[in-house]
Amino acid sequence: MTDYVNKFFMGERPLFNEKNANIISTTFGEGESPLKESRNINLDGSIFTWKYPLWYSKHVTVTNTIFETMSRSGIWYTDDISIKDSTLQAPKLFRRSNQIDLQNVHFSDAEETLWSCKDIKLDNVQATGDYFGMNSENIRVDNSSFVGNYIFDGAKNIEVHNSTFLSKDAFWNCENVTVYDSVINGEYLAWNTKNIRFVNCTIESDQGLCYIDDLKMENCKLLRTDLAFEYCSNIDAEITTDIMSVKNPINGKIKAKYIDDLIFDDEDIDRTKTEIITEDSKETTI
Repeated sequence: MTDYVNKFFMGERPLFNEKNANIISTTFGEGESPLKESRNINLDGSIFTWKYPLWYSKHVTVTNTIFETMSRSGIWYTDDISIKDSTLQAPKLFRRSNQIDLQNVHFSDAEETLWSCKDIKLDNVQATGDYFGMNSENIRVDNSSFVGNYIFDGAKNIEVHNSTFLSKDAFWNCENVTVYDSVINGEYLAWNTKNIRFVNCTIESDQGLCYIDDLKMENCKLLRTDLAFEYCSNIDAEITTDIMSVKNPINGKIKAKYIDDLIFDDEDIDRTKTEIITEDSKETTI
């Protein structure tokens, strides 16, 4: 292994195609693509200040490192990368990369980050920015929080635990999503999604949970949620709170403490195909 300790690099591609290196307490100044095409790299306590630091790289371990604002579009077409205990300030940091493991990471500007990536683990990640995780696949999320709209748009095979989402249009156009023990706040949750399951979740969403095929909800709270389940099919929803309003579900079962306003105003919807169960009426088909 080659060791680079307390170094400073400037200019384009200073360590292009570097292999088998430990890079410690090193700053990469102005200059594009400092570690492009690198292999088997360990980074610790370092700083990236400029664009495209890790493109087409493989087998990279990063700890206690800062990606400054201008290190944008930083990690593209890279496979097998682990980042821990680091601060990521730049947008568009991951694109078309695979085998990504992020632990104790803060994204201060996660706009258009983690696009079209596969095999992702996020543990104790805080991300602020729109369009995080778009069109990515095989994602595991634990103990994380997201602030920004359109989170995980078009993503597939997602499992979430103990996390928080403050996001309009989260989980749109997705397939195969399971969310456990989490809090979701934002308008228009999960439209146009297929096969999504919420377990022990608290949700507040204006016109949320519409246009879904195969929606399961177990022991969930729906707070201040109106016009829910519009044009949803194959619903199996167990809600432990009141629901402000439900509109034109296609079929399935909805169980809630009470529904303030149940709306069937589309003549093409057969209301007998949706079973409504509330505390006021143990079994009512409307």
